[in-house]
Amino acid sequence: MPSPRKEIQMKNIVLIGMPGVGKSTVGVVLAKRLGYRFVDSDLVIQDRYGKLLHELIEENGVEGFWKIENDVNASLVMDKSIIATGGSAVYGEEAMKHLREIGTVVYLKLPLQEIADRLGDLNARGVTLREGQTLESLYEERVPLYEKYAHVIVDCHGKQLREVVALAAELVK
Repeated sequence: MPSPRKEIQMKNIVLIGMPGVGKSTVGVVLAKRLGYRFVDSDLVIQDRYGKLLHELIEENGVEGFWKIENDVNASLVMDKSIIATGGSAVYGEEAMKHLREIGTVVYLKLPLQEIADRLGDLNARGVTLREGQTLESLYEERVPLYEKYAHVIVDCHGKQLREVVALAAELVK
């Protein structure tokens, strides 16, 4: 006689980290590996507002954009999905609380120099820098927030994509 099937509650995996760390790239490959949907929250924002991220930042200012990002991320309702967030998602306390409730938050961690090497034009990428802020000061400001909200930290330093995906898949089991 077969054993009764337990109802399995599906979870999401939420990727956080600095711009250029590979949240979207890792997210797509991880979704394929686990059979999950892939959602890029930056694309959800662009879709809802009908504008590119840098246009929203220009029109609303950095703090105004963070409010938009917080509202969108706090409203995400999905299951069995890999959610790649924007690098500034950690400024939205309401959103991060919600994302921690609907999934496992994974911080993809890279040293500052590796991030600097990967990034081109920060404004074109939609990176929210306040007036006079450098990539280094942004990094120092955000790392404690990434560590605060993460359930799991994946050190990506010196690792290839397949290694990061395998490590993330193993850590969120």
